[in-house]
Amino acid sequence: MANDKANEKSPVIDNPWQALRRFTAARIALGRAGVSLPTAPQLAFQLAHAQARDAVHLALDAEQLRQRLMDADIAGAAACRILDSAAGDRLTYLQRPDLGRRLSEASRRELASAAPEQGEDCLHDLAIVIADGLSSLAIARNAVPFLTALQQRICASGWKQAPLTIVRQGRVAIGDEVGSLLRAKLVAVLIGERPGLSSPDSMGLYLSWMPRVGMADAERNCISNVRPEGLAYEAAAAKLEYLMSEARRRQLTGVALKDESGDAAEIGSAPAGNFLLGER
Repeated sequence: MANDKANEKSPVIDNPWQALRRFTAARIALGRAGVSLPTAPQLAFQLAHAQARDAVHLALDAEQLRQRLMDADIAGAAACRILDSAAGDRLTYLQRPDLGRRLSEASRRELASAAPEQGEDCLHDLAIVIADGLSSLAIARNAVPFLTALQQRICASGWKQAPLTIVRQGRVAIGDEVGSLLRAKLVAVLIGERPGLSSPDSMGLYLSWMPRVGMADAERNCISNVRPEGLAYEAAAAKLEYLMSEARRRQLTGVALKDESGDAAEIGSAPAGNFLLGER
């Protein structure tokens, strides 16, 4: 009886291009059982969906993050400030994206009082803003190791950095207001990206020259999917360092500033052929 069961054919019909799954974490070539998904992929999908929802609603432990930044000896961490957006809670943040783009009155007053009223127009070359965004999980996992990699690259480049800021319930554009109040030439925003079904912990980087309230998205540069399973910390730090240097040299960011840090050479050296057909 046991042998008969072992010899029974599996009800799952494999997909003919299942071999492509080694190239991506996307849900492809899952096979089928009758006209439905097999049980295992269906359960995996439900788990991934739950993890994405949890990442959106999970609160950022800002105090713990500040301590970890200090323990890692990240530049500007000793004077790190924890701020809040105008969105008072998570539900408001999700329903009112506009409020996540501006600081609360209390946070605005705190930053404004910290910067001298007179003196040079720009006090800092760079301000780094850490915002929870749509995935505090991404920030909790990736912000400290990424900043460690970045600091190793820029510490000898003469960048005058503002104290770090952590913003709860923040959107990308909140960096414009923080950078403006800190009077920084460049602002780099580390933020949790919208969770995907294979990446609930993806961190994005946004760079803006001469930040000011009301900047358009076309005036920023973006580096996406920073995490161990995506764009590695060292590679992301190299890309951001290049964009920062070029932004300072050319005094701009956005669509006019392209990442030409080495992709062209890598593409030129890649083997020709169609990997779908197994050609080389």
